Amino acid sequence: MRQDYKNYSDEELIVRLRDGDAAVTEFLLDKYKNLVKGKAKSMYILGADSEDLIQEGMIGLFKAVRDYDAGRDASFFTFADLCVSRQMYTAVQASNRKKHIPLNTYVSLYAEAGENGKGENDGETPAFVHVLQAENGKSPEELFIDRENLEGLERMIERELSGFEKQVLDLYLTGMSYSQIARVLGRDEKSTDNALQRIKSKLKKAL
Repeated sequence: MRQDYKNYSDEELIVRLRDGDAAVTEFLLDKYKNLVKGKAKSMYILGADSEDLIQEGMIGLFKAVRDYDAGRDASFFTFADLCVSRQMYTAVQASNRKKHIPLNTYVSLYAEAGENGKGENDGETPAFVHVLQAENGKSPEELFIDRENLEGLERMIERELSGFEKQVLDLYLTGMSYSQIARVLGRDEKSTDNALQRIKSKLKKAL
């Protein structure tokens, strides 16, 4: 690894890469590998294999290095964060390994953001079930979901939520904010926030 690279910003390194310094790619992949690993931990609750997610995340990171345009995109970090998240989530959607989703959803409904790995909100987002509790006034005990009720909840999610709403719920349970979800899904923040409010309303009825 070239130690002198540490003296340059990411954006300056990309310029060097475009000028033919191929070693920059390896440096940036190594620099941001922990970002990939952190995201893999949070997205693990969606039912994908952790190692597979890391591999997909590194692919997303490579694409960020390859495609970053300082004149078009925000900072390299922001662009890389988006590329990694999109690559991982696309892989999760394409997989057929969602048979364990009921248990994973149960855990993530009660977990604080960040407990399944370092979430992007650094623990600022409360457990989803507590968000619902605050809105409908029920105690945690009243909101407890046993396995039988959880299966019913899963059926309700499949039946009542639109495809977009399911995507929003998936990513919300990884600890993402609605603005981050909007970036990953390529939607505007308002429609994403509206979808999240609809999800909360529908789940409150089910709980």
